[in-house]
Amino acid sequence: MSHLYMSRFIVISIFFVSLCGCSEVPSSFKKEKPTIKPDRYNVALLIMDGVYNTELTAPFDIFQHTIYRDGIKAMNTFTVANTMNPIRSFEGMYILPDFDYTKDAIPKIDILVVPSAEHHLDSDLEDERMLNWIKKVDKEAIYVTSHCDGAFVLAKAGLLDEVVSTTFPSDIPAYRKMFPALEVKEDVLFVHDGKYITSAGGAKSFEAALYLCEVLYGKEIAQRLAKGLVIDWDVDSFNKHIVK
Repeated sequence: MSHLYMSRFIVISIFFVSLCGCSEVPSSFKKEKPTIKPDRYNVALLIMDGVYNTELTAPFDIFQHTIYRDGIKAMNTFTVANTMNPIRSFEGMYILPDFDYTKDAIPKIDILVVPSAEHHLDSDLEDERMLNWIKKVDKEAIYVTSHCDGAFVLAKAGLLDEVVSTTFPSDIPAYRKMFPALEVKEDVLFVHDGKYITSAGGAKSFEAALYLCEVLYGKEIAQRLAKGLVIDWDVDSFNKHIVK
């Protein structure tokens, strides 16, 4: 099944690159809102210009594949941005957001995913509208997760003040300098403290997403999700920090 599957935003990306390579949606093209099925977890992935492909696609793929597993509360996965125009990733892929958080009515978000983006250490941290939206989502979300430098955004929003966290390994010195009051772990793939899961990012974003699935669904389901994406999964084999 997984070999036949292609994420919605990848299909849209190919469409836009081949169609015009432009930064605005052609007036003749209308993207339908994703189907939000009831009795599922709603998972929102926050995207913006400069988002890194892997930190976005890894959790998206893991969480979207839950719909192919029987007997669990699967996930509705969708992207959110501050626009409905194409978002250009750092690597050059164009992605059409599902929702514009500045004006759309967005379904209640159970799990918020903040992938890393090019300007998460500078200009993105000055985006008060985005930070306030994250704070609002956090009030009702069951889990809030970040990958790589997405932790800078969560920290700037004040969500990590009372928990342990981590970020991209080479950015930990900058993270500690910018947020000196935070308790930061290094040399770990991910940290889970309360409702917050922060990961080192990169290809290991898959493991952090699988870990959340194991928390929600148990080891057997997490292993089946991993197998569907040809990933070896044994949470006990990874260097992580978990606060009970």
